[in-house]
Amino acid sequence: MQLSFLTSLFDRPGPWASVYLDTSVVDESAQERRELQARDAARELVGQGCDTDTARAVYETLTSGPVPPHQQGRAVFAAHGEVVLDPPLTRRPLAPADVTWAALPRLGPLLDLATADPVCLVAYVDRTGADLELRGPHGEQSAGHVEGRDWPVHRTASADWSERHFQTSVENTWEENARTIAQAVAESEHETGADLIVLAGDARERRSVHEKLPADVRPLAVESEHGGRAGGAGTRLLDEDVEAAREEHLRRTADQELDRFRSARSDAGGGPSAAEGVPALVEAAREHRIAELLIRTEGPDAHREVWVGADPDQIAVRRSETHYLGESEPLPARADDALLRSAVMTGADVLRVRVEDDDDVPVGGLGALLRWPYAEEEREAAHTGAG
Repeated sequence: MQLSFLTSLFDRPGPWASVYLDTSVVDESAQERRELQARDAARELVGQGCDTDTARAVYETLTSGPVPPHQQGRAVFAAHGEVVLDPPLTRRPLAPADVTWAALPRLGPLLDLATADPVCLVAYVDRTGADLELRGPHGEQSAGHVEGRDWPVHRTASADWSERHFQTSVENTWEENARTIAQAVAESEHETGADLIVLAGDARERRSVHEKLPADVRPLAVESEHGGRAGGAGTRLLDEDVEAAREEHLRRTADQELDRFRSARSDAGGGPSAAEGVPALVEAAREHRIAELLIRTEGPDAHREVWVGADPDQIAVRRSETHYLGESEPLPARADDALLRSAVMTGADVLRVRVEDDDDVPVGGLGALLRWPYAEEEREAAHTGAG
């Protein structure tokens, strides 16, 4: 999972207000409940030491404007009297309210919500073209249209020899249009970075497009027998198919990445290219060595205290170490939030490891695949730094 949309949270100093609210219940008292939630969140922030300007900005954001459709929750991040990021959540937060005032934004809960929605490119296919739609953590949006040839596209019922040439032309048009659609779908996937593709429409057309996708894109695609390009086509069953495809994508990706991690942390091949445990990960973050951060938020290391400065690589296990990193007034922070900041700002991927995936990998709940492996002496130094 790429979290580049969070970079705006780290181009200014903290401390930060982080608020997650469950807004999934919509009834006649929704507006009153919304007001109460916002007031309680602001009051709790002030109780934790938040300045009144920032608490007021959070309150005003939570109570102003219409509620976006399909919104299940709110995540608001604010500092110095300004709300910096306010993404609507299409999944319910795990807790009705989670309010934090800390040196860094509290990003751990966002992993459970963002990873539930990998970006999906839906292609509504028929014989003449396709409508493309992008579905991601922030809702749905059009991704364009593609039109093929519109003549001839319909076969006749005649078996007369004189019709055979026309029937062949129809078949050729179908095949040509399928190639055009497949190319457009592949280009859209590359441009948008979609994690998976769902092809919807009549069986023949979607199968033909699937077969003609380029080799690097074809494994990302699945077919749905529900929905279509025609107006009024049902969407509920298609939505269920998209959700199933997302869940399967997450499961498959997690399995693959955990296998990579298990292999990388072995000593084979000139030193391990993985790290786990807070001391080793802190050292890797300082050196911008983390390629993919693995987080099991239930693990004990996730909420372990580390010390941070203003820059992402100003991170240390002990308070005294930050003086050597150019920070005279370090602040305490959760290990998972500090490492997430480093991952976001250095372009690393992030994988949310769930308990059902593996309850002891990575050890302590935090691990990383590295951009280059540790030498033996570096590994020993990182482990001895835990004291």
